[in-house]
Amino acid sequence: MLADLRGGLGPYVNVFLLTEAGWNQASIGGVLTASGLIGIAFHTPIGALIDGTRSKRALIVSGSWALALLGVAIVTFPTLAVVFAADVTMAVLGGVFAPTVAAITLGLFGPSGVAAQLGRNAVFDRFGNLFIAALAALVGTYFGQRSVFYMLPLFAALTTIAVLSIPQSAINHQLARGLDQATLARSRPFRWRHLFAERPFVVLALGTALFHFANAPMLALASQKLALEAKGFESAVTSAAIIVAQLATIPMAFLVMRANLIGGKLLLILAFAAVPLRGILFSLVDDPYWMIGFQLLDGVGAGLFDVLLPLVLLGAVKGSGRYNLARGIIGTIQGIGGASSYVFAGSVVVWAGYSVAFAVLSGVALIALLLMVVAMPETVPRVQTGKSTDGA
Repeated sequence: MLADLRGGLGPYVNVFLLTEAGWNQASIGGVLTASGLIGIAFHTPIGALIDGTRSKRALIVSGSWALALLGVAIVTFPTLAVVFAADVTMAVLGGVFAPTVAAITLGLFGPSGVAAQLGRNAVFDRFGNLFIAALAALVGTYFGQRSVFYMLPLFAALTTIAVLSIPQSAINHQLARGLDQATLARSRPFRWRHLFAERPFVVLALGTALFHFANAPMLALASQKLALEAKGFESAVTSAAIIVAQLATIPMAFLVMRANLIGGKLLLILAFAAVPLRGILFSLVDDPYWMIGFQLLDGVGAGLFDVLLPLVLLGAVKGSGRYNLARGIIGTIQGIGGASSYVFAGSVVVWAGYSVAFAVLSGVALIALLLMVVAMPETVPRVQTGKSTDGA
């Protein structure tokens, strides 16, 4: 639910500022760019905080209430200072929620049981995204856009109840930072620089940067191309493309639940292979209906990768005690890769058109795929699920 709160709020902030508060696109874009860069910078220190704190439940509860109050502040005082402070805070919270939930999940279920639970978490998250989007659309239509923001305290309260229902004593904080039975007795984690001596982590970090550089601008470019091909139905086809991708992520989450039987590398290759295929199809086809259908590959690519990343990363930094710090570093790399590609892709469109831009992005994605196939070792051992020996 808290992921749905954070993910669902952004688009409504933009709509509110544009229509109700009278901001222009340049002002909104400037605030979003600045806040996004600040949020990216905080991913790594937040990861270190999650590793070190035993108050993981408090991080989620306080973050959800901060998000709710900031949403109310935006509609009550839509000044530049308030909106910028709120958007920066929301960007920073983006590095808190998902990693903290993953850490708590690891602390509850241990390394051998975490795959199935991460998959379940993702299934509920995806259904929650769809529910929140539908509810917000209904409430916003009948009661006005401001009413969407006033729902946030209710969801923060429900999040608080859900989080506090987890007993503090049930969370093994040593397991939650990536230590396992073989290394639980070690009181001090590795130095953070040691992460960059671990080949699986370095390969995964480089692959993540290339993956998001190639994937991040594809939906934006596809939406622009759809708008040109389906004039008068721009919003409808763009919304349809987003919904199709969201629906495709649900079966991907179920796949991750079976990662201990399938193997993490095979699933990782599947996620990386979907991106170049999607880009090539976008470059060759102009029909709006086919382009919407191709968005299924976004669910297979980005959708599968997002659910799989915490699991693959756990094996890549096994025993380091720096699991959440490593997650923060990956988040920073992911953000930089995605943010930098928008300008690049837009420039290629201006210079050579949409087809060439999609082809170039597909080439980058193909390099990332080859890197995973050749250099990435298996980090998710194939074991029987449901027989945890981690003491969680």
